[in-house]
Formats: sequence, structure tokens, C-alpha cells
Amino acid sequence: MKIIKNITVEGKHEKPIVTDVFYKETHQPKKTVIFCHGYKGFKDWGAWNLMAEEYAKAGFFFIKFNFSHNGGTVENPIDFPDLKAFGNNNYTKELDDLESVINWISANSDFINEIDLNNISIIGHSRGGGIVLLKAYEDVRVKKVITLAGVCDFSKRSSTIGDLQNWKNDGVKYVLNGRTKQNMPHFYQFYEDFKAHEERLNIQKATESISIPHLIIHGNKDASVLIKEAENLHHWNSKSEYHIIENANHVFNVSHPWEKQKMSKELEEVSQLCLSFLR
Repeated sequence: MKIIKNITVEGKHEKPIVTDVFYKETHQPKKTVIFCHGYKGFKDWGAWNLMAEEYAKAGFFFIKFNFSHNGGTVENPIDFPDLKAFGNNNYTKELDDLESVINWISANSDFINEIDLNNISIIGHSRGGGIVLLKAYEDVRVKKVITLAGVCDFSKRSSTIGDLQNWKNDGVKYVLNGRTKQNMPHFYQFYEDFKAHEERLNIQKATESISIPHLIIHGNKDASVLIKEAENLHHWNSKSEYHIIENANHVFNVSHPWEKQKMSKELEEVSQLCLSFLR
């Protein structure tokens, strides 16, 4: 298996998009899968590398990346050394980053014999689930979409990080990262950007409008994104496939760092459902 880590992809927003690829070098075109992490996430979190290997072993060309403003850097793509970038992130930047990754792989001569450009699927975890649904609606190159513990609504998440007037007055508000103990800044631009692009960022409209195959997977013990959000997505797209993972939390019972050689039983179940859907 070929694994190339920390490739820098140029995006539209001045910061590079740090990207990994996993594949078996066969010089045959492979179905291509692009994975998007969630809020306070990153490409090397938990068991995402083990998951990527699983897809590559199954014959897929697998790509995962850090959103350009997720708080990681080229030198340190794990965790959040660049909190200023984190504070300047927003949904439209993430949509642009995903588009940049699709553009990059579509034009990359290094992998020309390994990827099937007519067969690109995108997977998003948590907030990334909302991003992939919006992109699937916007970009005809996307042929299948998967949401893992995906959110169904950005509007309620755009102004609930506290009182709006205080946020505007202060220009920033903070959320504690329970694991790293960092105070993660959210600059007021996040809300302004959401309001400026509210129509584009409507996940319900995108979900109702997509005609490509859509797989929804959610854990029934998810306390971060309630299972009602998955039910909403399935309701809005009745042709979607919907699977509940029993006893699974928001990250399918994986944690960071993940020292084990195997994924959790729940994430393994998720991967098998995804692989069979993508085949």
C-alpha cells in the first residue's frame, strides 16, 4: 500500500490544505473517496488513519485532509498550534477547501493512472457531514455522498456559541477544548460569513435537492449531534440509505490518541457499511 502524508495543496485562502493519500499502486483507475473531518477535528485524529488504510486495502483511492483553517499547520498538522487560523475558519472556507481538493486530485498527473475521475465520492464526519452535503449539491463531479454523525443545520450552530451582541462587541468568543485545554477562539467573522451566505449554507435545501446516492450513518448514543439530525436528513431525502450504529457515540467509540492496531468495533461496522455502499 502506498501512503503519502502531508502533501500541501494550494487553496483559495492563503493557507495550505495539508492532505494525505492512501492507495494500492496498481496503475488501474480506482474509485476515489475524499474524507472531511468535523469541528475541532483533523485528518490524523483517532483512528482515521486505520480507516483510510481499510479503504485503500479494499481498492479505493482514499484522500483525507485538514481544512486550511482548522488550526493545524504544515509543520504540525495534529491538534491546534494556529489558533488564529482556527478563529478565522468558517463554512464557506471549508466548502472552498473541499473544492480545491477535488480540483487538485482531478488535475494531478502524479496519480493519473490510479484514480477514476468519473467516480468521486465524499464523506464527512459531524460538521464535515454538512459540508459534504452542500458540496454534493453544488458539484456535479461528486457521484456519492456519505454523512457520518452529520449535522443537519448550520443556522442553529452559527450564533449559539453565546450571546450575539457580546460576540459582536468583543469580536471573539471562546470554546474550551476539553482534550487539549485550549481556549479555541471564534471571531465574529464566522457569524457574518454565515449570514452573508445563508442561502448557500442551507443543508435542508441541499439534501432535498441532491439526486446522487446518499448514505447516512449515526450512533444511537451520540450526545454531540443528536440522532434526530440523521432522521431529518433521511426525511429530507427519502431515497437515502440510513443506518443506526448501536451503542456508538459521536466518534463511533474511538478517542484520540488511538494506540490500538484496530478500529473500534463500531467504526469497523461504519467502514464496512460505507465500503459496500461505495462499491
